[in-house]
Amino acid sequence: MLLSKLFIPITKDLPSEAKIKSHQLMLRTGMIRQSSAGIYSWLPLGFKVMKKIETIVREEQNNIGAQEMLMPTIQSADIWKESGRYDDYGEEMLRISDRQKREMLYGPTNEEQITDIFRSSVKSYKLLPQIFYHIQWKFRDELRPRFGVMRCREFYMKDAYSFDLSEDAAVLSYNKMFYAYLKTFQRLGLKSIPMKAETGPIGGDLSHEFIILADTGESKIFADKRIFEVPINDYKDIDASLKKMRSDFSKFYAVTDDKFKSEDFDKNVEKNNQIQTKGIEVGHIFYFGDKYSKPMNCSVDAKDGKKVFVKMGSYGIGVSRLVAAIIEAKYIDEKMKWPKAVAPFDVVIIPAINKNDNSNLEKARKIYEELKGKNLDVLLDDVEENISNKFKKHDLLGIPYQIIIGSKTTKDKLEFKEIDKNSEMMELGKIIKLLKK
Repeated sequence: MLLSKLFIPITKDLPSEAKIKSHQLMLRTGMIRQSSAGIYSWLPLGFKVMKKIETIVREEQNNIGAQEMLMPTIQSADIWKESGRYDDYGEEMLRISDRQKREMLYGPTNEEQITDIFRSSVKSYKLLPQIFYHIQWKFRDELRPRFGVMRCREFYMKDAYSFDLSEDAAVLSYNKMFYAYLKTFQRLGLKSIPMKAETGPIGGDLSHEFIILADTGESKIFADKRIFEVPINDYKDIDASLKKMRSDFSKFYAVTDDKFKSEDFDKNVEKNNQIQTKGIEVGHIFYFGDKYSKPMNCSVDAKDGKKVFVKMGSYGIGVSRLVAAIIEAKYIDEKMKWPKAVAPFDVVIIPAINKNDNSNLEKARKIYEELKGKNLDVLLDDVEENISNKFKKHDLLGIPYQIIIGSKTTKDKLEFKEIDKNSEMMELGKIIKLLKK
């Protein structure tokens, strides 16, 4: 992509309404634009990062056998009344009526919708287990939307739902998702901590939040620091392995403030291992048995011919929230620092452009074409601007690598720089190998 063609409305001034770093940087770099309170347009740079995150989330869901589908944003109120949640959910639900005066709602979550789909199609235990997921926009009418896309009203979310014949089978599905979440956040360059948490309006009796450490996080967390050392192994789809993996994390104390009891903390964690800090919730998983299947009469024929209400779980990841969460976890000073897996571009080429001499720009164009030919995602800064301003701008954007073409450039070597590290002189072939690796 040529910078001269990229819609990226960078602003110099710090937005007054933005209180946390991710909100400030996303507005400054033109990643998002507020449409109304808690609702944002995603501009090209921000949308590109979000779609890269979505790809990783999707791949890890597919890896555990979950099947992707797409459910609507607008749902009938009837199925929510059937489950008993329509009145209980509260004012966060946006309730609407169509022209026929039918009660509808903008979905804050999809337990009722997926249960209705499942009960109409699956009648036998032979089709179990099943895990379905979709990645779709949600709406929750937050009383005080704040912190940009961290706590907004409209957001992009992956939600998955499991259906099993027995509680033991359902816990295996839960463990699969537990593992998939750890792998997802690992690939995003984040260290996530699974913590026992309240189930909230979703319901159920087994729940974990996945928290990443950040000073601006809204969740207070209390943990044994040894939980950070638990390895995330590549387990096969084996019940015993997945159960052990979850138990390896569960043996260390780690809770959010709604589960915290000081006497339990002191009893289970030695003083020198205690951590009290803040974090950002990036994922939440629940097991709730027949909470929805029973009132909605979602049952299958078991092997003995008896009707059994299916056991269910639900599993959410805030895809749009992760964009801000990564910034909060990774930023340095006034600069974003994207993990390579989700950076808007793999590398930016920065030539020093002289009005009377286009040689640096011409060299940059040739390198740009060669890198594109190697399937690298490249940004070429072809804008005529002071080189020091270019550096400030690209440091702000946080693209992991820079190729600088200027006074240090020789016939065979280019100045190559990883963000926040010293530059090196390298041959183009070596740079390409490093970027491909």
